[in-house]
Amino acid sequence: MLSPTLRVFVATWLAYGGYYLCRKNFSILIPYLKTEQGYTSDSIAGAVFVYSVCYCAGQFIMGFLADRWGGRKLATLGMCVSAGVSSLTGAIGGLPILQGFNGLAQASGWPSLLKMTGDWLPATNRGTWMAWWGTNLVVGGFAATILASRFAEGGWRRAAWMPSILLVVVAIVFFFLTQDSRSDSETRPVPAPLSPLALNSTLKLIATMYFFVKMTRYSFLFWLPLYMTEGLGYSPVTAGFASSSYELIGFLGVLLAGHVSERVSHPGSRFIVGAVMMLGLAVLCVLYPYASKLGYLSNLTFIALIGAFTFGPDTLMAGAATQEASGGNTGAAGGFVNGVGSLGQIVSPYLVAVVSVHYGWPTLFALLGLASFFGALALAAEWRSSCTPLPSSALAS
Repeated sequence: MLSPTLRVFVATWLAYGGYYLCRKNFSILIPYLKTEQGYTSDSIAGAVFVYSVCYCAGQFIMGFLADRWGGRKLATLGMCVSAGVSSLTGAIGGLPILQGFNGLAQASGWPSLLKMTGDWLPATNRGTWMAWWGTNLVVGGFAATILASRFAEGGWRRAAWMPSILLVVVAIVFFFLTQDSRSDSETRPVPAPLSPLALNSTLKLIATMYFFVKMTRYSFLFWLPLYMTEGLGYSPVTAGFASSSYELIGFLGVLLAGHVSERVSHPGSRFIVGAVMMLGLAVLCVLYPYASKLGYLSNLTFIALIGAFTFGPDTLMAGAATQEASGGNTGAAGGFVNGVGSLGQIVSPYLVAVVSVHYGWPTLFALLGLASFFGALALAAEWRSSCTPLPSSALAS
């Protein structure tokens, strides 16, 4: 029998991984929507843009609601709405509107579950706990893609409906296995308005870093196969297989960052580890277009290292560091950091498309290296101090 803490750990891990069932399946549906439903590339791009904007804006809203309502109810509602939207996509299309609702529903995941893990998981060894918990985004994304691909073999609509059913099951399991706090009678802190959180210098630096790391992460996630087909001459199948090492090996960086941050004897250990890894990422990005041409093994090695040095500081700063800097209002803090970071996600496709076409891939990777360097600078500003929570007076609404 699992202890209450481990039960919440498992349920919240499963829940955030489950969100990807109705997030990543859309990429599998895109080819079918074009060939069988007549959607154009422009209409699909518009739907993705609407999703991204709503997801970004939703982070700020859902973070506030997570502190007011509790993460359990909000996360359950978000999963059910996302499942419903995915089902409707398979039934009626309506891409931009539905994807906008899906963006809002998906935005409930991170702040809600970050708040719950902040309340439940031990403060001692928080970095290690959150490192293992943070593997959900890598495992969930990979599993969701594989499952949707398998479902699509039986008809493309199954890739919309079956993940929806699975996500509802996850939502039900999550709801009945968890509670918001160790005692439901505990009074929740009054949720903080956005402005005091934005003025918290620690959260502001984390959010700045997260903008840059998320811009870099999504550039590699979605455009790496295209670089390998255009720049290295790989076949689409080979490029797809090679690019998977970005996530498959990348999750090791999550564990490395969490464990090392617990063993660095310095009050700002999260920021030291995050800054060093971001600096390493900057160097790897600049060297990658040259190393990738030295052979298949060299290419795979650099992709794996880039993944590790991306996901490591990503989950460390958006997870444990944000919880420690939140002053108790973890939902609002998580929504603020991820909301600012999602702006980088919105920028990334335009950056890649413009720079790679007009200035070449090496220039693009150099710019991503520069972005990572700026992220390292933001974290380095906290090297001499610990995560300082906001005073309760500043958080009162």
